[in-house]
Amino acid sequence: MNNGVMTLGEAQAARPPVAGWREFWLKEDWWANWLGLGIVLIAYALFASGSSLKWLAVTPAKWSTFTELVQHFTHNAVRYVALYLAWSLILAAALLALGFGIRRFIVSFTLLYVISVAVFALGQWTQASHYNLEPPLVALFLGLILSNTTRWPGALSDGFRVDLYIKIGIVLLGATLPFTLIVWAGPVAILQASIVSLVTFFVIYAVARRLGLEQRLAATLGAGGAVCGVSAAIAVSGAVGARRQDASIAITTVILWAIVMIFLLPLVARWLQLPAGVAGAWIGTSEFADAAGLAAAQTYGNLAGHVPGIAGNAEQTLAAFTLMKVVGRDVWIGIWAFVLALVAATYWQQSGPAGKPDATQIWGRFPKFVLGFFAASLLLTWVTSGYSLKDYNAHVAPAVVAPIKDLRTWAFIFCFLSIGLTTRFRDLARAGARPFFAFSAGVVVNVILGYFLSVWVFAPHWRSL
Repeated sequence: MNNGVMTLGEAQAARPPVAGWREFWLKEDWWANWLGLGIVLIAYALFASGSSLKWLAVTPAKWSTFTELVQHFTHNAVRYVALYLAWSLILAAALLALGFGIRRFIVSFTLLYVISVAVFALGQWTQASHYNLEPPLVALFLGLILSNTTRWPGALSDGFRVDLYIKIGIVLLGATLPFTLIVWAGPVAILQASIVSLVTFFVIYAVARRLGLEQRLAATLGAGGAVCGVSAAIAVSGAVGARRQDASIAITTVILWAIVMIFLLPLVARWLQLPAGVAGAWIGTSEFADAAGLAAAQTYGNLAGHVPGIAGNAEQTLAAFTLMKVVGRDVWIGIWAFVLALVAATYWQQSGPAGKPDATQIWGRFPKFVLGFFAASLLLTWVTSGYSLKDYNAHVAPAVVAPIKDLRTWAFIFCFLSIGLTTRFRDLARAGARPFFAFSAGVVVNVILGYFLSVWVFAPHWRSL
């Protein structure tokens, strides 16, 4: 397909698996870990030596007049150039190791960076919240407009690495969540995610079979809605021996609904005036892709504490979302792939063998960037455990955690903008009606059940994050 996101997904599905020690430098997940954890280590090392990463982690300041904005960029031009060079260097190193060309990436990333700076600056306008001009939504919307109204040269897509940006951002997000919080909230997140995932999968699978779709396509669609979107669709389609076009159909359907949910979930949550943590849990339960969910969570989080009736803060929304989506749902991808491979090999042989499943599939399909998320949380929790709360807030938070949060925001904006720039509506329309209706049935159940669990059953837990 012409859609950059789906082309990336198809490429991942078609690539031969990388096993053994080679996966540590030949898999995108591991590079996200190396880059994310590297940033965390550098941030702490600079702090320990009496310096800080804050100078490099520059972000647009709040502004109310265009003159203020111009003055900010004039005074900080060198910092923005340095940030561009730093991102270009580490991302180019990763893509070079993964086998991608560097020259085209640099050209593409330069364009992405310039647009991202403009989007970030617009989001810092003092009236941005009044007009819902949150950076994630602006980045996505602008990307969609550019992608669907202009013809980009094929070379420009090399810098729109949606998966790599979101995985780096999630690893950095781990550094801003204390491990004690993950241990405390994780069991509830896993329980809630398990309930929703099982129900959503079987609803999508049952409706798909009722509509006459083949078993492997039905399972691929179900996993895409129940676990973690595109990654789950790719993993499960390979595990059950689905046709190559089945993965593309599932990926297309996931992306379509994920984009809809980016706008719909924050809007409904705002209308219901949900507390920040509760809304984050509902978004984490109801969204189908990490990047789209983070865009929705960050959008709603930016409203918390600023819009009357919405209690909490942005970090609560992001924490609840991450615990639900990353800790609760993404970690199950390997197990889902293994179980469905077993079912396919045992009961679906007559329609084509999927290959004998092996327990190593759980590790092979497991999203390794989740390990980086946990490692970053553990690392920063450990190195800051000797500080009192007063010293942490006065010294560690502004010098270590704040720069990591700012770099995390940059990674997310790169991701959201890349989603828009690689999504073409004419490609989304090609998936067909029956897969769309089957998946939509799961969407309805997913959203309603997720709301019930987040707002009623586990509400005290998410409200107290």
